[in-house]
Amino acid sequence: MLNTGENMTGILYFFVIIFANMVGAISGMGGGVIIKPILDLIGRHSVAAISFYSSTAVFTMAIVSTFRQIKSGGIHLNMVRVLSVSGGAIVGGILGNVLFDYLLGYFGKGGSVQLVQIILTIITLVFAFLYSRYEWKSFHLHHLGWYIFCGIILGFLASLLGIGGGPINVSLLMLMFAMPIKEAAVYSICTILFSQFAKLTTIATTTGFLMYDLSMLFFVIPAAFLGGLLGAKISNILSPDKVTIVFQSVILVVLLINIYNGWLLLK
Repeated sequence: MLNTGENMTGILYFFVIIFANMVGAISGMGGGVIIKPILDLIGRHSVAAISFYSSTAVFTMAIVSTFRQIKSGGIHLNMVRVLSVSGGAIVGGILGNVLFDYLLGYFGKGGSVQLVQIILTIITLVFAFLYSRYEWKSFHLHHLGWYIFCGIILGFLASLLGIGGGPINVSLLMLMFAMPIKEAAVYSICTILFSQFAKLTTIATTTGFLMYDLSMLFFVIPAAFLGGLLGAKISNILSPDKVTIVFQSVILVVLLINIYNGWLLLK
C-alpha cells in the first residue's frame, strides 16, 4: 500500500515520463535524456533506482514506438542494419551497466557517479546540438561492421548514463551513415530497445530488482506506454524540419537541467 508521499512521487513521475517519452519517440532520443535529469532534480530516489526507472520507461516506450512505426510503414527499415546496430547495442548495454556498477562500488556514493553521468551527458548533448545545428559532413559508411561498432558505442553510453539513448544516437547515425533525421530517429529507437533490454537483463541476473521500490513501476510503465503511443503517432505527422526543431529544443532544455544538477552536486 502506497503512502501519500509515494503516491505524489508516483504521479509526478507519471507526468514527467509521459511527456519525456512522447518527445523521445518523436525525436529518437528515447525519453531517458529528459527523465534521468528531471528525476535527479526531484531527488526522491537513489541514482541506481532512477537509472532503473529511466531504463524501464525507455524500454517500454521503445517497444511501443517500434511496433507503431513498423505497423504504420512510414519508414522502410533495412533489417540487416537494424540487427547489426541492435546486436552491437546489446553488447554495449551490458558493458555500460557493468561499468556503472563498478563506479557505484568504487566511489561508494551515488553523488559522484551522478556527476560522472552529468558530465558525459553534457558532452553528448553539446556534440548532438552542434551536429544538428551546423550540419557537419556525413561519412556515408556502408560496411555492416560500422553498424555494429556504432551500436556498441550507443548501447554503452545509453546504459552507463541511464538515459536510454539520448541525442547522440540520432546524431551519430546521421554522421556515420548520412541518414535523414526521421530515419535516424527510428533506427535510434530500435537501438534503444535492445540496449535497454540488455541493461535490464543484466540487472535481473546480477543484483536483481528487489533492491528497488517496485511500486513506482505502477506509474512508470503505463506512463511510458502512453508516451510511446503518442510520440509514434505525432512522429508520423511531423515533417523532418519540425522533428529537427523538437530535437534541438529538447537538447537545450536538458542541457540546462544537467548543468543545474551538476552545480547542485558541486555546491
